[in-house]
Amino acid sequence: MPEPTDERELTKQVGRNGAATGHDDRAVALAVRDFSCGYQAVPVVDHVSLQVRHGQVVAVLGPNGAGKSTLLKGVMGLNRRMGGSVHLGEREVTRMAPESLVAAGISYVPQVDNVFPNLSVDENLRMGAFLNPASFRARRQEVVELLPALGEAARRKAGTLSGGQRNMLALGRALMLEPKVLLLDEPTAGLAPAIAAEVWRNIRRVAQTGAAILVVEQNVDFALQGSDHVYVLVSGKNRLDMPSAQAIGNDALGAAFMGR
Repeated sequence: MPEPTDERELTKQVGRNGAATGHDDRAVALAVRDFSCGYQAVPVVDHVSLQVRHGQVVAVLGPNGAGKSTLLKGVMGLNRRMGGSVHLGEREVTRMAPESLVAAGISYVPQVDNVFPNLSVDENLRMGAFLNPASFRARRQEVVELLPALGEAARRKAGTLSGGQRNMLALGRALMLEPKVLLLDEPTAGLAPAIAAEVWRNIRRVAQTGAAILVVEQNVDFALQGSDHVYVLVSGKNRLDMPSAQAIGNDALGAAFMGR
């Protein structure tokens, strides 16, 4: 588990919205119930349950090999689903193909290969609007207002962007179809702390538009400070489930990472 970081400084950097404690009556956007998935006949994720509400950021944490990224891929239909269910609002979408899930309102941003490097920033955003090309101009304006750096780099090739800029572009492209739910896999992997903080500020801005965000993150400090709720997976199973504010400094979090 990473070394502790000054919580006040992280709070200042990330800018929490204070929604992690108390009763939350926002509607559930994504519900994963008793869900198992994996590769071939081997379940990597075993009977996991979680939920994300509209306007909420939920972080999935856990040691390496816990099944965090496999869970996102399973929800998105990119590996074998072996049991349980996935619901988008009131609608069960467990058996839907990835392209149908995108049309239904779920967008997935992988950790790697998340932009088209030979296309410009604007061309990448246009690709994000592939299901509704007529909406491109209006939606581009909304996304650029939310993520101004994309407008400043509109004509640059995505392959020339820094790691943080690429992740911002991947997020912007995912937003082009106005998804109800965003699945983000390791959005700060390999980034310097200052850039990671900017990525998390962008995640919070997106959540404030009403999108539900489920994010897999290795940086525990940023995840706890930037999210509203946290789930910890160990060996593919739910080990911890609590508001992020309660997880900060909680011995149960460290114990979960240590396998106790």
